[in-house]
Amino acid sequence: MTRWGLSHALPRVGIQAGARRGDLQARLIMSTAGDGGAPEDAELPLELFEEIRSKGALHKGAFSYVTATHATVKEVLGSPDVHAGVDFGAGGLLGPVQRWADRSTPIGPLTPPSLLAVEPPQHTRYRKLVTRVFSVKAVRGLQERTQDIADQLLDDLAADAGDTVDLVDRYCALLPVTVIAEILGVPHEDRLKVLEFGEGAAPSLDIGLPLGRFRSVERSLRSFERWLDDHIAAVRRNPGDDLLSQLVLAQDDDGVQLDDVELKATAGLVLAAGFETTVNLLGNGIALLQRHPEQLAVLREQPDLWSRAVDEVLRYDPPVLLTGRTVVAETVLGGREVSPGSVVTTLLAGANRDPEVFADPDRFDVTRENADQHVSFSSGRHYCLGAALARMEGEIGLRTIFERYPDLTLVPGARRRATRILRGYATLPARLSH
Repeated sequence: MTRWGLSHALPRVGIQAGARRGDLQARLIMSTAGDGGAPEDAELPLELFEEIRSKGALHKGAFSYVTATHATVKEVLGSPDVHAGVDFGAGGLLGPVQRWADRSTPIGPLTPPSLLAVEPPQHTRYRKLVTRVFSVKAVRGLQERTQDIADQLLDDLAADAGDTVDLVDRYCALLPVTVIAEILGVPHEDRLKVLEFGEGAAPSLDIGLPLGRFRSVERSLRSFERWLDDHIAAVRRNPGDDLLSQLVLAQDDDGVQLDDVELKATAGLVLAAGFETTVNLLGNGIALLQRHPEQLAVLREQPDLWSRAVDEVLRYDPPVLLTGRTVVAETVLGGREVSPGSVVTTLLAGANRDPEVFADPDRFDVTRENADQHVSFSSGRHYCLGAALARMEGEIGLRTIFERYPDLTLVPGARRRATRILRGYATLPARLSH
């Protein structure tokens, strides 16, 4: 209860009060999907992004500094004086209470020693152990297998041609989870279980969760941790040539292996991050191309543009809306002095619509030459290590479904995920025909 009170109940009250007062940051948080999800046509809060940009490169909101400016977002994410994660209690009266409450926190994406929550030298050590598996060269070696998986999933949908199917459940989720599960040596029979863990734990990135949702997320994280314990133990008994086996046996430059907590945090993050972003990318991409048939026509005429189209999907409707950072040393960001302990919220989705970088930013254009300048994979030392994998899966996944089912039509009933930071579809019903 203490952790929920500090991390969710108090922020929730503050956000609601701030929104009533008209605070831009609070209004922005309230405008996202939140507790109950959002309908299919829920748009990004573009007017709030623009209003925040109009306040300057770095705006002081009710709860943190906030920026929707592309240059300042990259400056914050690349600064050595700004560390990963959000610590509202750092140096304050609530800091010791928060640290005491966090002792019972299950391993999650935002708790150390997760790659998302640590800095060099720990971050460098963990990242080095897994980077080689996600290099551009390594990802090229996965293309043929990814294509086979996509083809098989679409073969399975053929029996339902003419009927309504949920593309998230039957395709967008299964393609990336199958790929990352094979990379990590997850047994086939456990893959749907991993998807359930991921869906249940996704709101752990959010703040302001109601108590019931917080408890549900905690249960998902603890169930995932127990499953991961068993899976790691099985790998120790019978290692293979998968990434997890390599991590179990790997040593850093000093000859030191990952301990059990480090191994669980690293493997768990790689597994979850390896499919969460791509599930959203595929769903968002299918919906965008259905809403912009003229852009799909361009891709059919110029299939060499598919890789650029994936970046435009990532720019226009990013799978992650924002990320938070904590300032650890006196510094200057966005032209203003910022003190240690300050929190900075970088609006990735806002930076992706910055007119200083992207001409006519609110237009979806698969021919956009600088679409790859988006910050949807973050920037700096915490740049998404799975970016090349996500791009490859996105290109194969989107191209293949529209080649296989050129008359694919979305039907009413789609809903966005009930998360504030991750943006994607919970359901995406469609009718297929050959």
